[in-house]
Amino acid sequence: MLSNDKPIIPLDSCFFLTLNTVDKIDVFVRPAYKQAIADALNYFVDSQDLVIYAWALMTSHLHLIIRTKETSAPAYFERDFKKHTTPLIIKTIEMEMDFRRDWMMRHFEDYGKPLRRIEKFHLWQNCSSPLRIDCQQPGMLLNRIAHIHENPVRERIVEQPESYLFSSARDYAGMRGLVNVRVVQQQGLFGLKVLGVN
Repeated sequence: MLSNDKPIIPLDSCFFLTLNTVDKIDVFVRPAYKQAIADALNYFVDSQDLVIYAWALMTSHLHLIIRTKETSAPAYFERDFKKHTTPLIIKTIEMEMDFRRDWMMRHFEDYGKPLRRIEKFHLWQNCSSPLRIDCQQPGMLLNRIAHIHENPVRERIVEQPESYLFSSARDYAGMRGLVNVRVVQQQGLFGLKVLGVN
């Protein structure tokens, strides 16, 4: 493969990603910040044919199971998502009456200084190390989805996964969620059934 060629992603794979905020700052504590991320995910579903199988937004990180376009690696999605959401969240923080605003903005600015990047503010850490999941192995995929949905329960935010608004657990419980996801269900002993986008 030439260095400027994009890698070919098999159609039978998806990726588990965790995007962390810089210094693991608890950015996503206000509804406006969380909604901006949900809206951004829907934007990527609509504009870049991103398929989201599961997601959960926690205070300092975002868990995703996604499938990108056939010609696009998850690193390209990650780059574009971070580039798209950073100014949105910065603008939202500036508009909110958040007593942590100056402190957060200082961290976002300081993080980028040693990197000598053009962008003034950095909301996200640089690397997420996406994990490829073979969608032909239903157990692995379903375990990762359950792991994502259990995050708010483990953090004692809610008692049941579907009670957490900023997650796809609601979709998996038959309710309408905030992000257009494709629900994966086990069919028989060895197969998966993917339901349409909500």
